[in-house]
Amino acid sequence: MIHRCTWLTIAVLSLLLGGCAETEFLVSSAKRISGSADTAKPKDKTPGRYKIGDPYQIGGVWYYPKINYEFNETGVASWYGPQFDGRPTANGETFDMNLLSAAHRTLPLPSIVRVTNLQNGRSLKVRVNDRGPFAHGRIIDMSRRGAQLLGFERAGTAKVRVEILPRESRQIAASYGAEAKTLVSDKPPPKAAPRVAVTSTTLAPPPGTNSAPPPTNNHKVVAVETAPKRDTREAAPSLIIDDSVTIVSVPSQSRLFIQAGAFTQYDNANKLRARLSLIGKAKIYQVRVVDQPFFRVRLGPIASVSEADNLLNNVIGAGMKDAKIVVD
Repeated sequence: MIHRCTWLTIAVLSLLLGGCAETEFLVSSAKRISGSADTAKPKDKTPGRYKIGDPYQIGGVWYYPKINYEFNETGVASWYGPQFDGRPTANGETFDMNLLSAAHRTLPLPSIVRVTNLQNGRSLKVRVNDRGPFAHGRIIDMSRRGAQLLGFERAGTAKVRVEILPRESRQIAASYGAEAKTLVSDKPPPKAAPRVAVTSTTLAPPPGTNSAPPPTNNHKVVAVETAPKRDTREAAPSLIIDDSVTIVSVPSQSRLFIQAGAFTQYDNANKLRARLSLIGKAKIYQVRVVDQPFFRVRLGPIASVSEADNLLNNVIGAGMKDAKIVVD
């Protein structure tokens, strides 16, 4: 009888202990589920404001925010994330690197732009609500999510086209009770930040260089390219790969150039070309923009973004502060 009671006691204790262990396991699991749910909660959202802003200076370079519903530019995109996650953006919203957003140096905040990766054709609409990037040779900073969707998170950079979407941007401005015509700052640029104007001052070419003659009907020096007319209609996507990403047709090959300047007078372009001869072989490309001839002074094509960055630094160091990387 004692023996049977002993076994009965052991059995009951085993059940109790097993129950305790199971209870502890369930509580622990609940904590893990609760913890993961907590970390998945969106960050506190701070309502932003519509902002253009006054001219500002970063790293010795002045930027002039303005409304520009014709903005259409190519260049190199980068992305930002962990170091800024949870911090306020330039228009007072809260940056979340896992949401789709972007930073631009001069567009109104917020604006809606289309960013197209010229290397893989991925294209998406994105809300611009922050200022940046301020590294030379970058035209837009995507959130980490944006870089993931465009397919360049691992690479860190991508050759892109950035186009403002006028209708969506006007709508978002109106949602803040803003009217574009009243938002352009009427304050003149600070005296310490004069705008760089194109002048016809004669620049002496470096020793050993000769200025090319002005263009004539038989002129062979200028490489002439025709700027395609901009189609304001959005291209129909061929494939949707995400709720916000489409695949569009892009050129089979995109090339990097350093554009040191663009002029309406050929003589000014030729003088800059002569100055650049100590850095590399520069060419003058003639285009027409709204029936106005422009002469672009460019170095390239360049094989990689890293090489373009190095060459851009050399050009800027030689005094061409407005030089930039472009993609053609």
